[in-house]
Amino acid sequence: MYPPAGGGWTWDQVKDLVLPFEWELLGGKIVVRGAAKWWHNLVRDELYFRLRSVRPEGYVINSEQSVVFNDNNVPKPDIVVFDKGELDVATADCIPVENVVLAIEVVSPGSCTEDRFFKPGMYAQAGIGHYWRVERGEADVPEVHECWRHKEAGFYVPSPDRPVHIGTLKTDVPFPVEIDLRSLIEV
Repeated sequence: MYPPAGGGWTWDQVKDLVLPFEWELLGGKIVVRGAAKWWHNLVRDELYFRLRSVRPEGYVINSEQSVVFNDNNVPKPDIVVFDKGELDVATADCIPVENVVLAIEVVSPGSCTEDRFFKPGMYAQAGIGHYWRVERGEADVPEVHECWRHKEAGFYVPSPDRPVHIGTLKTDVPFPVEIDLRSLIEV
């Protein structure tokens, strides 16, 4: 599992590996994705279904789908919203980063550093226009930190209208959506 010298693993070298754990390729390294807690999976899945139900024509919503940035970086956002454009979604291994309009990470104890610092920087550098970080708030109700990529600076900044959505997620980016955040955890 040691990466090759001179740049690490490439997607072509590792894409067909069958490993006993979930993983992604970051910086030429195979990074093990920690086991997610029930809360994380529930919030991710419910948010996925809500976004899918209101998506406009031409957009696709996926969860846990690899996004190819370059040969050494193929992360798996918890949820990715992309413009399918000319992409053949039936045969694509990965989503090209240039098609991605929104990356969403649901923070868990094992992924907080990656989700709060590393991945937002990586996503912004790759040109993804919007990033949502979903945190566990008071009484376990999700809070959504909405960010957009500042074109001149090249990094994410909080949305000027509503940087943190508490109680209700209401935004027009990348398309209009309104979600009662408490409903994401009601089973």
